[in-house]
Amino acid sequence: TEAGRLAGTMQGTDFDELAFFRALEGCGARALLIGRRALVVLGLPVLTADYDFWLHIDDIETFNQAATPFGLAPTHRPDEARRRGRYVLENDEHMDVLVARSVATIDGEPVTFADLWDRRQATGLTDGVYVQLPSLADLILTKRFASRPKDLEDIRLLEILRQEDGL
Repeated sequence: TEAGRLAGTMQGTDFDELAFFRALEGCGARALLIGRRALVVLGLPVLTADYDFWLHIDDIETFNQAATPFGLAPTHRPDEARRRGRYVLENDEHMDVLVARSVATIDGEPVTFADLWDRRQATGLTDGVYVQLPSLADLILTKRFASRPKDLEDIRLLEILRQEDGL
């Protein structure tokens, strides 16, 4: 399959999350961490094994180059990813990468990458390492793309965090 040819043989790695986020920050790709990993960064008590990013559609190659030293291989070529609106970077880590300009919530509300990027917040992980997250309100919107039971629980936790932060 094309995905198998692009990803090649998957091998285990000792994934260094901080080094990955440092490389991502340094490459200049406009990438927002979304999904449950974003909730973990915010200190919320959820479990997840993968990463979800929403990436500017023009930054696929840059993002992939930053991921290559970590053994992460794309499942689709950039042109195919643009056409599909998403792809995966994987090895023993799994990163779902959304590359659509906009996505609708389950009730039809359009959410654009450009708007979320404009309202993003840089969140420090450690000295000098930051990750870009959507605002809390926008992170809630991304959770409404699918509204699975775990998304509804995540929305509940994010709403509590918003109230605590007075937002």
